[in-house]
Amino acid sequence: MTLSLLRREAREALKGKWGSAVLLMLVYAFVTIVFPIVVEVVLSGGWDVWIEQENVTISVSIVSLLLSLALIPFSVVVYWVFLDVYRHEPVRISPMFTVYQNGKLSLKLIGTSVLFGIFVFLWSLLLIIPGIIKSLSYSQAFFLLKDHPEYGALQAISESKKRMKGYKGKLFLLYVSFIGWGLLSIITLGIGLLWLIPYVYTSLAAFYDQFIRTQEVQAE
Repeated sequence: MTLSLLRREAREALKGKWGSAVLLMLVYAFVTIVFPIVVEVVLSGGWDVWIEQENVTISVSIVSLLLSLALIPFSVVVYWVFLDVYRHEPVRISPMFTVYQNGKLSLKLIGTSVLFGIFVFLWSLLLIIPGIIKSLSYSQAFFLLKDHPEYGALQAISESKKRMKGYKGKLFLLYVSFIGWGLLSIITLGIGLLWLIPYVYTSLAAFYDQFIRTQEVQAE
């Protein structure tokens, strides 16, 4: 399957769902951008202190770090929502919040994200290119955790690495193909991202279903 066909299938999957997808992006932006800023402002003592970027205490930094970690499951489930969309299901906002009802899963997603970041960082110490290659290699870990909740963090990363052999270049080109759309979104002061991100995420879901998930189907 070509990349253009992947993107076409993503657009087909989003037909009639763009309104819900944009609403999801607004909720996502509020929770991951606006809410942390408000928390930091309140903890810093008010808008004036925040604007001047002065007197930021260690406690505020710790709270910000903990909040960032806590929001990881929320962000990961956004990918899962668009994987469901690609599989002809409606856009659902609720899974982004209900994921926290499963404490074990939430901790696994946080652990996977932390390990992902550590591994990519260590490879990036060599050169930037090895870091990029490894980030592509590990990129399917979160999709795999949706279909295989029995996987541990390391197992998901290792399985992604194994299945991405021969596909890293294709995924890189898929990302590159959205650069033009990204520039247009910047011109619209970021408003275009409300449509671009669902398009990108659904295309990534298509990549996973067509190239990664099919490997286990063929093995059965």
